[in-house]
Amino acid sequence: MTILSAKLQAVRARIASAAGQCGRSDDTIQLLAVSKTWPAAQIRELAAAGQRAFGESYVREGVAKITELRVLELEWHFIGALQANKTRMVAEAFDWVHSVDRLEIAQRLSDQRPASLPPLSICLQVNVSGEAAKGGVPLTAAPALANALAVLPKLRLRGLMTIPAPHHDCVEQRRPFRLLRELSERLQADGLCLDTLSMGMSDDLEAAIAEGSTLVRVGTAIFGERHRA
Repeated sequence: MTILSAKLQAVRARIASAAGQCGRSDDTIQLLAVSKTWPAAQIRELAAAGQRAFGESYVREGVAKITELRVLELEWHFIGALQANKTRMVAEAFDWVHSVDRLEIAQRLSDQRPASLPPLSICLQVNVSGEAAKGGVPLTAAPALANALAVLPKLRLRGLMTIPAPHHDCVEQRRPFRLLRELSERLQADGLCLDTLSMGMSDDLEAAIAEGSTLVRVGTAIFGERHRA
């Protein structure tokens, strides 16, 4: 077993342990390996160890990896801030977008998604901590935007995503994740079909899983400290 695959297994063990502690099955939680800034060779190594879903934040870098590794039939998630002039590349290459927080961006993704591909899975990014420096729609504005996204053709609104302010205390870590879960429950009660809570990263995945996360985005715990692009 390589160092990288050993780290992958350690993260999977953390997920399983966290799930077990709150009475959940670990097969209800998807691991997204955040591979931004890391070379295709390391993605190949993780794919050989059974990892199928990878997250990228930089459009051109991500598209290059998708093209190079197409034969592996991996699942590619765009998780970074998305500018309007790069939506076409994302719509044509990726399977998921987690960072939709504007109707304009969603409309462009819908218009530019090729008819030959299945609908693009998207998550609405919600700024649960109210941080000015982070993307995401405010909690109060999320329901209206979610309903607008849900009717766009060639997109499938799968759920919600958040990147809360960091905390070392588990109780504090859980608060923003609880807010996102409660929002998801309200949206589902109002008729939206959502199946994804994209929340939790290397330092807080246990708290996120305790609050119902169905997808954790893990980079550092697998790859180490990332290279800066």
